Parts: sequence; structure tokens; C-alpha cells
Amino acid sequence: MFKSRDIEAYRRDEKLGHRMLTPEERIRLLKPYLPSPPLHPSEQANKRAMEAQQRLGVRRFLKTHWHLLVFTIIHALFSLYIRIRQAYHQVVNKVSSIYHHHHRAPDLIYNDVRDLRRLPNHLSVILTLDEDARGGTGLAKLIEEASDIAAWCASARIPQLSIYERTGTLKGYLPRVHRSMTQKLAAYFGPNTPGIGIRAPHCPSMETAPTLAASRSENDGLKHLSVMILSAEDGRDSIVDLTKTLADMSQRGKISTSDITIELVDAELSESVMGEPDLLLLFGPRVELAGYPPWQVRLTEISHVQDNEGVNYQVFYRGLLKYAGAQMRWGR
Repeated sequence: MFKSRDIEAYRRDEKLGHRMLTPEERIRLLKPYLPSPPLHPSEQANKRAMEAQQRLGVRRFLKTHWHLLVFTIIHALFSLYIRIRQAYHQVVNKVSSIYHHHHRAPDLIYNDVRDLRRLPNHLSVILTLDEDARGGTGLAKLIEEASDIAAWCASARIPQLSIYERTGTLKGYLPRVHRSMTQKLAAYFGPNTPGIGIRAPHCPSMETAPTLAASRSENDGLKHLSVMILSAEDGRDSIVDLTKTLADMSQRGKISTSDITIELVDAELSESVMGEPDLLLLFGPRVELAGYPPWQVRLTEISHVQDNEGVNYQVFYRGLLKYAGAQMRWGR
């Protein structure tokens, strides 16, 4: 852009017949607006070489992309660590699965746990529905996993099992779950099959009595297994509903605010949902509760196996080992 001051000076000089400015002053006036003179071919080649060196130089690259280089190095090292850790855990789990295989034999499972210092009376697990599976295979797999865990609990003589599945799909198929668990227990125990009872909040319960041989048996085996099926609506929603109910009763004068205590809330949630489990098992690679009822895990021992994928007996057995060796300080 031309400066207004230079334009005025040039026009005044033109009106006066170019007598106001000398030739040298006119050259100085116009020189800033003239294009640069063409370079000699040798000078152009030198200029291009310098520009290429500046673009491709190592120092310039490190100066402008050092953060990308550091990120790449950290990412490569961390990926290598993850791969090595996953391979190590796969080898350990494979060896452990060979050494501690249940072979669908209750006696072998009980032999694994009978020397433990203590066992949970109430075991809870979190299962995940494979929503990407086609043709109902995800539901069939979920029911099969729940049945396997029920058989392991009965073999280890754990009397109470709660199964949490976030979407509530498992709760919608209680008859099918009951039938599958009954068949699984019969496959494990044969004529000494224990009884099983399955229930879910706000759903009718289903019961199967133990076989005659199991009821008359004088050994210390489990006679009855109680199974509770939970979903996300039994978690925070139950606490919200109980809060609304207590607030409404307080406003109506049916209960005083001093009567609303932690013990009351705990008793109501234990009756409407379930009591607090002793041990919570996670079968995923990370600790994800996925909306599990928060009130019921205040003092629960949580166990998971790093890098594990899927339900297997090794996670069940290692969870019982961890629970047996845990120190229950109860906030002290």
C-alpha cells in the first residue's frame, strides 16, 4: 500500500513539472514500492539450498517437534511395558489354570479353599452383557457364566451369591437363569444336588429344593444356595426412592427426623435390595463398578485380576485367597 504522505509529495512534484524534487529524492520516494531486482542464478541456487537446509535440519526439527518426539518415546515405552505385563499375566494365569482346575468336581474346588483362614458368607460378582453379540449368544453366555459361578459357590460352600448385571437383562430371564443354574448344579453334584433359590428386587422368587440324597446327607456340604440378581436400578435409584419416602413420612409426621439414622437406612436397603457382601469379584481388567449399589460396598473387599478378560475359575479362586488374607480393620 502506498502511503498518503508519499502520494501527496509525488503529486505536488508532478504539478510543478518535477521541479520540487530532485531525481535522487524521487528515486528514494519510489524505491520502497518497487519489486526486488532479480537474483543472479548462482545466488538463487544458494538461497534455495539454505532454505532446504533450514527445513530439513535436525536441530530445527528438534526445536519445533521436540514435544512430539518425547510423546512418541513415552508412548513406545509404555506400550512395550503393557505388552510385557499382559504376556506375563497370561502365562501366570495359564499355569495357574492347569494347576488349579476344578474339572467340575465339587470336592476339588472345596480342597482348594478348605485350608483358607476364612470364606465369605456372601459373595457378589459383576457380570457384563456382550451387547455386540448376535442371535442371543450374548445372553446365553451371560447365563452360562452366572451358572458356573453359582456352581463354584456351592462347591466352596458359600451360601449366598449376588450377581450384578448393569442393564437388567439377566433379571428379565429369571426362569431361564433358574433352569440353567439347576442343571449346572446337577451336573456338578449329581444325586447330592443342593437346593437353590433365585430372587430379584420387585420380582417373584424361584425355589428348587435339594435332592433327597442331599437333604439326608450327614456331611457338611451346602444344602441350599441363595442367589440374588441385581441391576443398575437397584443402586442409586433405590437410595433416591428411600430418601423420598423418608422425607415424605417426616413431612406427614409419621416419623421424626431424629429417627432417621444410618442404621435405619441400612436396614431398609438391606430388606429392599440386599445386605452388604463380604467379597466383590470383578472379572474385567480394571476396577469398574458400573453402577453397582454404592451403599452395599462400604466395607466390602473388592478383588480383581489385572489384565484378565472373561469369567474363569482362577479369578474366583484368587479372590477367595485375597479375602482370606485381608485384614479387616473396620475403619480403625
